[in-house]
Amino acid sequence: MAGRAGTIRYWAAAKAAAGTAEEPYEAGTLAEALAVARERHAGRPEFARVLTSCSFLVDGDPVGTRDHAGVELKQGGTVEVLPPFAGG
Repeated sequence: MAGRAGTIRYWAAAKAAAGTAEEPYEAGTLAEALAVARERHAGRPEFARVLTSCSFLVDGDPVGTRDHAGVELKQGGTVEVLPPFAGG
């Protein structure tokens, strides 16, 4: 699938683990974008661990339990990476 460019935004513990608040992606699906992000941050093992507990929004829509390989990304889109928040 052809890659589309957009932005991944990291929040809270995901932001700390990535060492950045946001970065670009070029991917066709959420699974592809996350694989590239894991590779990009391979030197930060906490990053991969944090991702396993995160939820994701793609252009404001919750991904929920959908297979990330089936979640298509749009050109200019935004992926929000949301770790679990304490409290509530």
